[in-house]
Amino acid sequence: MFIDKLLSDGKLNLPEGFDKRKLTYHDPCYIGRYNDVYDEPRRVLTVLNSNGVTEMGRNRNKSFCCGGGGGRAWMEEKIGKRINQTRVNEALATNAEVLAAACPFCITMFEDGVKGVEAEEKLKIEDISEIIAQAIDKK
Repeated sequence: MFIDKLLSDGKLNLPEGFDKRKLTYHDPCYIGRYNDVYDEPRRVLTVLNSNGVTEMGRNRNKSFCCGGGGGRAWMEEKIGKRINQTRVNEALATNAEVLAAACPFCITMFEDGVKGVEAEEKLKIEDISEIIAQAIDKK
């Protein structure tokens, strides 16, 4: 992840621990399982968040899809539960206030999922880049 490299090279300084909210991180399919990138997003979030990252039960290479892969975002579920709502419920089970991800498809799916389970007041969906932008604004 580019931001992690900038931080480790000292080319970007962010205010450590500025974010006090409890957060969890979703490993996107292509960033995680396809490219094997797991630690970098967590390092960035740990710098920014004084609470660190609260892991969901399914994380890293055992993570669960957001429901947007393979064109599923445009399909209606005929049976069972919507994948995005299942994943949002897993995030809610951590008591996190923020579900962070680094994929625009995941963000879209989770925004829809949080509405579907009527948890918009309990759980905010944010891209890591949004959290970084908030930190830069606070500097």
